[in-house]
Amino acid sequence: MTFQKRIILITLFVLLGSCVLHAQEFDRGIKINTFVPKGQWLAGGAFSYSETTGDNYKFLIIEDITGTNYTFSVSPYLAYFFKDNMCAGVRFGYKRSMIKLDNTSFSLSEDLTFDIKDYYNLQHVYTGSAIFRNYLSLGQSKRFGLFNEVRLSFGGGQGKMISGTGSELTGTYQNIFEMELGIIPGILAFITNDVAVEASVNIMGFKYKKYSQTTNQVYEGSLDHSSVNFKVDIFSINIGVSFYIPHLNPVKPFFKKKNKPAKKEKE
Repeated sequence: MTFQKRIILITLFVLLGSCVLHAQEFDRGIKINTFVPKGQWLAGGAFSYSETTGDNYKFLIIEDITGTNYTFSVSPYLAYFFKDNMCAGVRFGYKRSMIKLDNTSFSLSEDLTFDIKDYYNLQHVYTGSAIFRNYLSLGQSKRFGLFNEVRLSFGGGQGKMISGTGSELTGTYQNIFEMELGIIPGILAFITNDVAVEASVNIMGFKYKKYSQTTNQVYEGSLDHSSVNFKVDIFSINIGVSFYIPHLNPVKPFFKKKNKPAKKEKE
């Protein structure tokens, strides 16, 4: 995808986000209730961890899968409600993934098979995002609601791949840059007055990723990857906990100045 096409796609998503921001200006006969009032703070985070271990496992054309992999991610965020049901803020994220394959065989036919042995891949990426959220209550409920999050993210990280053993050992180091503009709808439920659990899913977005790598400290290469997503990804469901903090009054000073008595005028 050319640079001009990427700019066009980003512009389209910005326009779409603007439409979301001004959605309440149109009268669609929907009664908007105050679900989260102006002046509150939103703080929370999402966490996920998955691990898989295989021992001579077979899946379709892949045979003798022996190895382990895991994925760990954490994403705290902070936002302020500048208007009823609307907030803006920042989100930070960290993701780490590892794949280790001791042995794997791909069998396409009786005469076409190939093996992968002693393969190791490790990646970790840091991201920072600007977010905007718009809330909508379910009917007259003050406990259950919907939200839509528009997120613009930039991130970077490193990775390394090692394969082979002995004299056939090869190593590749990567520098990773990524950018994403996404729309993430979700649902939440308050379990107390100030604490809510929520679930969201990536449904639409533009993503750009670039890899710059060096193999055996000699050979250099790069890869650019762009994608536009217009589907529900059930594997990207995010579960998190949010804290809605009421607006706090400014801290009063410890020491107050005593008012001096007025001087009496001389007669």
